Amino acid sequence: MKAIVISEPGGPDVLRLADVPEPELRPGFVLVDVKATALNRADLLQRRGLYPPPRGETDVLGLECSGVVSKVSGEITSLREGDRVMALLPGGGYAERVAVHEKMAIPIPDRLSFAEAAAVPEAFLTAREGLFTLGRLSPEDTVLVHAAAGGVGSAAVQLARRAGARVLATAGTAEKIEKVRALGAHRVVNYKADDFAEIALAETGKKGVAVALDFVGASYFQKHMACLAVGGRLVVIGVMGGPSVDLNLAQLLMRRTQILGLVMRSRPLADKIAITQAFVRESLPLLADGALNPIVDSVLPLADAAKAHERMEANLNFGKIVLEV
Repeated sequence: MKAIVISEPGGPDVLRLADVPEPELRPGFVLVDVKATALNRADLLQRRGLYPPPRGETDVLGLECSGVVSKVSGEITSLREGDRVMALLPGGGYAERVAVHEKMAIPIPDRLSFAEAAAVPEAFLTAREGLFTLGRLSPEDTVLVHAAAGGVGSAAVQLARRAGARVLATAGTAEKIEKVRALGAHRVVNYKADDFAEIALAETGKKGVAVALDFVGASYFQKHMACLAVGGRLVVIGVMGGPSVDLNLAQLLMRRTQILGLVMRSRPLADKIAITQAFVRESLPLLADGALNPIVDSVLPLADAAKAHERMEANLNFGKIVLEV
């Protein structure tokens, strides 16, 4: 089968289309003919040699996909050949075919195209886990969502607003700010021009935000410590601004701050199944009826993966960049 492979660690130009072995059909798994996949920042890191796949998993890029079930292992009765599904993956999405555990396969609502469905799994499952499992977001809370123009951020804005929380978000251009506001954010801060911590305190009457979804890490850490409420939860999803900080433990104790790390790819399969099934129960109906929407920035053919990576690295996208297979 065809897949995008990395010739050597480096820039987008190291991505090329090549023949690779077909995935193995293991017990409990189905084979899915991939119709679309979507980019994630982790793909850029892996391409540079900075984020290897979990032990035993494929080194083909791609942490999510949508497609059609093409083969089912004998004991499975919940899925049939021809079913439209989308799934979170440990890798392998940039390919013509992938193996998916039956309990990780999410039915695609009829109203969604394959391109739209490919934009769902990583964004919405990560956002849900950060907001509700780790962040314990309540309707009376204010949440700070960084990178709100990205896949996870745009999903988080919608989920938090739907849950009744007050949403403070950040974005970097006037166009993105308007689009994030249209998703339901109550206030959108231009992080290039304004101090989000000062605005967060002003918006909450100096109380601070209950939850912050952080993709930046070190360079935002002290501002987060300043604008989190007593008992606030900082959910760290990325460290684009650096991984190391000076931590004042006395401040942490006095304000009962919680710092929580969130990663999806390396989680045990049982964890990912539980996260997927919770999404199917609680959020999939909202996608089916249009209360939630995947945000697709652009759709390119799989062979143009390098162009897609260039677009993401330039931070031009609003929502997910999708590759059609």
